[in-house]
Amino acid sequence: MAWLMAPACAFAQAWPAPDGTGAVTVSTQVIDNTGHRMTDGYWLQDGKSRDVSAMVEFDYALTDRLSISVGLPYVFAKYIGPGPTPAEALGGGVTVDTCRCWHGAWQDVGATARFTVVDGRVALTPSVSIGAPTHNYEFEGEAVAGYGLTQIRLALDGGVRLDPISPRLAVQARYQYAVVEDVLDVPNNRSNWSTSASYLLSPRLSVRGGASWQRTHGGLRFGSITGVPFSPPGEASTPELFPQHDRLLRDNSWHLGAGTTYALPHVDVFVSYVQFMGGTDTHSGKALTVGTSWVFRTGR
Repeated sequence: MAWLMAPACAFAQAWPAPDGTGAVTVSTQVIDNTGHRMTDGYWLQDGKSRDVSAMVEFDYALTDRLSISVGLPYVFAKYIGPGPTPAEALGGGVTVDTCRCWHGAWQDVGATARFTVVDGRVALTPSVSIGAPTHNYEFEGEAVAGYGLTQIRLALDGGVRLDPISPRLAVQARYQYAVVEDVLDVPNNRSNWSTSASYLLSPRLSVRGGASWQRTHGGLRFGSITGVPFSPPGEASTPELFPQHDRLLRDNSWHLGAGTTYALPHVDVFVSYVQFMGGTDTHSGKALTVGTSWVFRTGR
């Protein structure tokens, strides 16, 4: 549902851009949700959906250490099935999934501020960001734009250029803690970790690969068709909790990703692929992202 590159598998940004450097990025992402991982890890190959998103993001380096960014995605989503919608199967009534048609909406606007405290062969950059829904969009179901929850995210990016091995090789790591808007007194904050390596094949072409993990601190367990530890809808069994379960699940998961970037004069073109590897109370699936960034400098 959410823009998968954002918390799940973004490659860390430990090194700052030079003072006065900016970028306008336009990208599109296709997410194939290929089923659900139940509380016991069982892969339920039903309840599938597809998301197609377009995002515009603006980045600007106010100084050699301080930068800001703002982004906004528009999301189209469609329920695929093949079986009845989860709400229909469990007697939850009609949702946006019922028509099995495309729905589109602006999702959450995001803003981030980064400040690099260590810069050189080793870099260290803490950041704070906020994500807030643009409007009161529908959140119940599979084919929705997002979860409609305000979040404050605190992150730390670190990177090391491995010059003794190769001046073209770097590794990065990231930890992020998200404070998520409380719903019905269900805690739903998240920790995200990621690690990646990048290599400059030529002055213009770079490749990267990495892994990311998510752990939800709280959330609802939906149960499993095996009955372990209980049958669906598990901890979302009350009339108040069931409509909220999609955005309150205890989503613990991990992904692998790879990508490449080609730099033209003033323009970067990039593509990345992310694959679900394992988890519980989450979606299985994959995501493909392509985009371009126009890089500029102001006369400062």
